[in-house]
Amino acid sequence: MFPGAIDVHPATYLDQLGTIFARFAPQDSGNISYGVQTGTARYFVKTTAEAPDAYLNLTDRVKLLRNAVDLARSVAHPALPALHTVIESPTTPLLVYEWRDGDLLGDPTTRERFRALPTREIVAALNALYDLHAALDAAGWVQCDFYNSSMLYDFPARRLTVVDLDLYHRGPVRNTMGRMFGSSSYMAPEEHVLGAPIDSRTTAYVMARTAQLLLPDAPPQLADVLIEATTARFPSYPAFYEAWLTASSTIGASLSNRST
Repeated sequence: MFPGAIDVHPATYLDQLGTIFARFAPQDSGNISYGVQTGTARYFVKTTAEAPDAYLNLTDRVKLLRNAVDLARSVAHPALPALHTVIESPTTPLLVYEWRDGDLLGDPTTRERFRALPTREIVAALNALYDLHAALDAAGWVQCDFYNSSMLYDFPARRLTVVDLDLYHRGPVRNTMGRMFGSSSYMAPEEHVLGAPIDSRTTAYVMARTAQLLLPDAPPQLADVLIEATTARFPSYPAFYEAWLTASSTIGASLSNRST
């Protein structure tokens, strides 16, 4: 139902295609996204536009969108929205994803609501996040700019969705920026050091920090894994993930619902 290319402005095309029920105005990224309904189907459409205040120019932002396409086509996972197609416009591609319901954990109120969930439910969400990153790691991807606004949580369905992985990169790289893109609360030390290696160990650190920030009362076995991941450090993401799974298996039956 979607064309391979259009010769009009993306918003004009989407208005013609169906009903735009949500618009996500460009932030500092310069990207702009839409929720579009055609018949009974809903889609999330991500593109970019001229934005003088964006931290990257239009050409570089288009490159990141194409990087996101590469990632989406390399890994299929329940926590990652499926990419249906890419539509070329005169200026930028339009990435057409499946629509996912959920609240953004970048919102402080939503985040506190999530942190107040039963421990069992938070751990299940983290398990989905970590399993996704095991698949990404196996496909050669290293995280960059992952933080709370990279996650949606559907409270009724108890489902975590991971979004906006445009800055993830293939394989180990060197830090060429000094202070890289991201939230300081989540970032690994090497993401602040010019020339430092950014690799699978970096992904492990950031994932561990995610749990420390979202699971305030982690059971001791899990807390020990997270502390090791953010101090002595694991040698790779798979090593961290294996330690997490081992710790989870020892406490699975004893995870109790935490009072709120």
